[in-house]
Amino acid sequence: MTAAETTAALGRDLRQIKILADLDEAALGWLAEQVVEQWFEPGEAVTVEGSPADRMLMLLDGELRLRREKGPSDGWINTIQPGEISGMLPFSRMTTFPITVRAASRSRIAWLAAAKFPEMLRRIPALAPRLVGVLTDRVRDATRLDQQREKLAALGKLSAGLAHELNNPAAAVQRSASELRERMVAMRGLAGRLVECGLTPEAMHAALGLYRQTVERSRESGAELDPMALSDREDALDAWLGAHRIEHAAVLAGTLAQFGVQPAELDGLAAAAPGAFLPCLVSWIEGGLAAEGLLSEIASAAHRISELVAAVKSYSHMDAGDGRSTVDVRRELESTLTILAHKLRKKGIQVTRDFQPDLPPIEVFPGEINQVWTNLLDNAIDAVAPGGRIEVRAVRESDLLRVDIRDDGPGIPPEIKARIWEPFFTTKPVGEGTGLGLEVVQRIIVRRHGGTLSVASVPGDTCFTVRLPLNAAPAPADLGAAPARNAPPSPPAAPG
Repeated sequence: MTAAETTAALGRDLRQIKILADLDEAALGWLAEQVVEQWFEPGEAVTVEGSPADRMLMLLDGELRLRREKGPSDGWINTIQPGEISGMLPFSRMTTFPITVRAASRSRIAWLAAAKFPEMLRRIPALAPRLVGVLTDRVRDATRLDQQREKLAALGKLSAGLAHELNNPAAAVQRSASELRERMVAMRGLAGRLVECGLTPEAMHAALGLYRQTVERSRESGAELDPMALSDREDALDAWLGAHRIEHAAVLAGTLAQFGVQPAELDGLAAAAPGAFLPCLVSWIEGGLAAEGLLSEIASAAHRISELVAAVKSYSHMDAGDGRSTVDVRRELESTLTILAHKLRKKGIQVTRDFQPDLPPIEVFPGEINQVWTNLLDNAIDAVAPGGRIEVRAVRESDLLRVDIRDDGPGIPPEIKARIWEPFFTTKPVGEGTGLGLEVVQRIIVRRHGGTLSVASVPGDTCFTVRLPLNAAPAPADLGAAPARNAPPSPPAAPG
């Protein structure tokens, strides 16, 4: 086949590319002369992450797959089918390929060098709007994927934190239930010993009276003794039990002291139960009190689990639809702090709350607003040093609701302050952020809720301020509406 015949055949093959299908023969002929035809075997790289973005790819046969191979990988994130265009496109600001493209099967590609774009657009002006449309679709899809990745990353962090928070009370329930079972078995043995000793009604009445009195007193006081006072009480009880030849005095004294039993109260029991009755009765009282303590621990741990579940339910708004609903911002902020409690404890961060008592409810998209609080608080936690401080403030300003999230971290360097709203911009190491957190926050606040978002930062004091209108205005159906007045500048479109 001659060179002319090869070019003509390639021109006919190029017609299967969707945006080239209706071009005339002269236009296709020129493209066929300029492109390079190349075959790739399965697994072979067509473009590599980080390499110069210097060509437009047109797939004629086979299948291509796109994947991030440097840094965190989400697996194959897209495929290219015959008739589609990829790679560098005219009007794109991309300088290097952000992902690696590999052949999924034996594939034939025609690629056009970026240096020929100006001549191509001059010769075939109809391609300009078509390629802009392809570029726009690609940016939208890429942004959507990265936003989903940001949400999944946040969900992963929250899930890990929630699992950590639930683990402690769940382990406490399991541990206390196991010990309670052992105590119940021991109590059955003590009951048998009391019968063998010929327990009198008077002695049992005295024991029950002391037991009831101790439990009621413990429930009413609810306060824990000072460690020194508790130690002194244990020593006194240990001495009393030893003097009455009661076995395991140290163990029994520990439980009796926790419940505030005094040696004088045991004197009354000893008077009603002389001889062999006394050791059994004291052990029976101690076993009952220990069981009461274990039940209290189980109830406390179960209450903590219920609180966490309630916080998650409030945070995720399980019972709400996708539309607006009225929420108490104080409650939403508390739920978010509960979800992030593990990170706060891990760094020993002190959180100060300053919520206006009569703060009115506000109508918002609850799931989106909680994403705002999560991103801002998570950033603050990452910014502060161990033992640092975060302040969360919510007040009313005329017809606006204002929320300040302030931290004492190192601050935002002036040279990057203007860039923090840009999509994909992040100062975090690879794998720890996509750079979409603040971009998403801005879109939700400004474009979905008609509010404003601002930041003031100096070393040791960074404050993000969110202002939301109390009277909800109609929101756009997506995040692409125009920003509200006085909002931070909208970020530029993501690089193509």
